[in-house]
Amino acid sequence: MIDHETPLLLDARQTAALLGVSRNHLLNLDTSGRLGPMGVKLGRRRLWAREELQEWVRAGSPARGRWQTEKGR
Repeated sequence: MIDHETPLLLDARQTAALLGVSRNHLLNLDTSGRLGPMGVKLGRRRLWAREELQEWVRAGSPARGRWQTEKGR
């Protein structure tokens, strides 16, 4: 069942809050490639998939290159 109260995609503020970091730190992680999940661009906004973020944390939060490889398996 889909929970319509919980968004599937999160903006930078929501993603940072979910991960327990500041928005600036999140953006630095994303720019440097240390944030595994790739955000998607919708208009001017970059959004991250909640489910992928949760999987990434459970996997130990690997850097983007490793995460993209592991995710593809």
